[in-house]
Amino acid sequence: MTAPLVTILDDEPEIRRILADALEDAGFRTMGFSRATEFEAMLKSTTPDVCLVDLGLPDKDGLTLVHRLALEVGAAVIIISGRAQVQDRITGLELGADDYIIKPFDPTEVVARVRVRLRKDRAATPASGPANTAEFNGWTAYFDRYVLIDEEGEETTFSHAEGEVLRLFLESPKRLVSRAQMQEILGGAAGESFDRAMDVRISRLRTKLREDPKNPRLIKTIYGAGYIFLGDVTWR
Repeated sequence: MTAPLVTILDDEPEIRRILADALEDAGFRTMGFSRATEFEAMLKSTTPDVCLVDLGLPDKDGLTLVHRLALEVGAAVIIISGRAQVQDRITGLELGADDYIIKPFDPTEVVARVRVRLRKDRAATPASGPANTAEFNGWTAYFDRYVLIDEEGEETTFSHAEGEVLRLFLESPKRLVSRAQMQEILGGAAGESFDRAMDVRISRLRTKLREDPKNPRLIKTIYGAGYIFLGDVTWR
C-alpha cells in the first residue's frame, strides 16, 4: 500500500524541512511548497491525503486557499500558523480546516495530528453499500427509521426531508456545503423558494439537535457561502 502523501505549504524552508523529516521518519511521503501558486499547480495532477497549510503566505491569503481546498480537494486540511487568536482558529475551522496547530509546534505532535485525521477519515467513510447509521457528538442517527437518539437514549424523530439534509452534512463533515451543492444533490429549482425550504429544514434540525439558535455548535452558517457541519462522524 502506498504511504499517505502529506503536502507542506510554508514559506519558511526550515519549517518545511523539520516537518518533512518528522513525517518521513513516521512513514509518510511529503511534498513541500513555499508559494500557493506552486501548490495549486501540483493539485491539478496530484491529490494529497493531508495538506499542512500556513496562513501567512507571500502570494495568497491562506484562509482563501483553505476554503478552496475544503470545497474542491478530497484531502484533510490542517492549518499550521503563528496566528494564535481564538477568532483565527474559529475562522479557519469554519472555512473547512480539519485542525489548527499554533506555531511554535512539536513535530511529533504534528505527526500525531496527521495520523488522527487519517484515522477519522477512514472511520467516517461509509462501507460499500448505503450506510444507514451515523454517530456524531453523542448522537446516533438511524436513517432507516428516521430517528435521532441522544446519549441518554431519548429518541427524536425527523422527517424524510430533514433526513436528506442531515445525511448531506454527515457525509461531508467539516466541509463547506454551498447552496448550489445542496440544490444539485437534493434537487428542486434554485431560487428563493428552495432557499426558504432549506432554511426551514436546517432550523428544525438544529432544534432537534438542541443547538443554541444564536451560536450553534454543529451546523454553522457561513453567510453568503453555505453551511459547515463541525462534528466528527462515524458511519456504520
